[in-house]
Amino acid sequence: MPFQIVCGDITRMKADAIVNAANNTLLGGGGVDGAIHRAAGPELLRECRTLGWCDTGDAKITGGYRLPARYVIHTVGPVWKGGGYGERGLLYSCYRKSLALALERGCASVAFPLISSGVYGYPKAQALRIAEEAIGAFLEKHDMDVYLTLVGDTSFVGDDALAVDVMGYVGKVLEHASLMHGNMKAMPSGQSPRRLGGRVSHPHEAAEPTEEDEVFPYDGSADAARCEAHRLQSMPDWDDILRNTDEGFSQALLRLIDERGMTDVQCYKRANVDRKLFHKIRSNPDYRPGKITVFAFAVALELSLEETRGLLDKAGFSLSHSSRFDIILEYFISHGIYDIFRINEVLFRFDMPLLGSGMNI
Repeated sequence: MPFQIVCGDITRMKADAIVNAANNTLLGGGGVDGAIHRAAGPELLRECRTLGWCDTGDAKITGGYRLPARYVIHTVGPVWKGGGYGERGLLYSCYRKSLALALERGCASVAFPLISSGVYGYPKAQALRIAEEAIGAFLEKHDMDVYLTLVGDTSFVGDDALAVDVMGYVGKVLEHASLMHGNMKAMPSGQSPRRLGGRVSHPHEAAEPTEEDEVFPYDGSADAARCEAHRLQSMPDWDDILRNTDEGFSQALLRLIDERGMTDVQCYKRANVDRKLFHKIRSNPDYRPGKITVFAFAVALELSLEETRGLLDKAGFSLSHSSRFDIILEYFISHGIYDIFRINEVLFRFDMPLLGSGMNI
């Protein structure tokens, strides 16, 4: 996936380049800076001495030496002074210039720490927003795998109010599913509930018409023309059904992209899906992606809940209330929230796979 938040040691990341949250001298320090210098060995310090001073918001590049990464990009983040001293612009510049150096060196992947969020005191939630904005803007124009590596407490990831709302929604859905399951178990063998006028009734219970039930008895006394009009109106669109009967996931996805007036590139980038995976889907009509990838495209295309169910069905999946992941995605789609970074923050907070990961659950 092009952008991913991960927990771990940045010195062990197998990316083409890792980014060092350095100080202006580039001669090492504490935190991430010190850890990278220790892991890279003394050769890194020797090269850094040749680079001279680095301005805040700027970036310079060296070899990776004993690190798994080929390069180390050193960038100097701002010290937090309350937000009124241009800190936001300087922090954004750190990501922008680091990514430009990675692109210049032909890197296919780069890993960042959360710059300035340690001893420099930048509020972590705000630092995360800026990182996502800068990385997101870069990925709109370029193909690269970008990792944001976090260490320690990650409770700042995801909007608190949104996370609480999502958690409440998940709880209600699971409670309802549990009650329905209990009712099913209590019914006599071979019987099941059925929907009558928007409520569930027992099979032996007589159904009284409600405002949701429109009854047209065709018994000679009814208006024949009215009955026929209702019959025609309620008939399925067989042309549409036949047109889509043999439509696989790939065909359905491409049709939806066209209907939304999007380009392929816009779609897979909004889905946080890499170009190679999209090419597999496009070139192979029988290709079946993982369920998470289907959800990612549903978010990118801003599909309704029913459209999402249809797209899942094309790939052989369903929207399940036995899966917390599915319920979380149902929450976002039903509430019209299609910001993939915001969604992934909540998924990360609940220790769920992120959209675009390509996993199959």
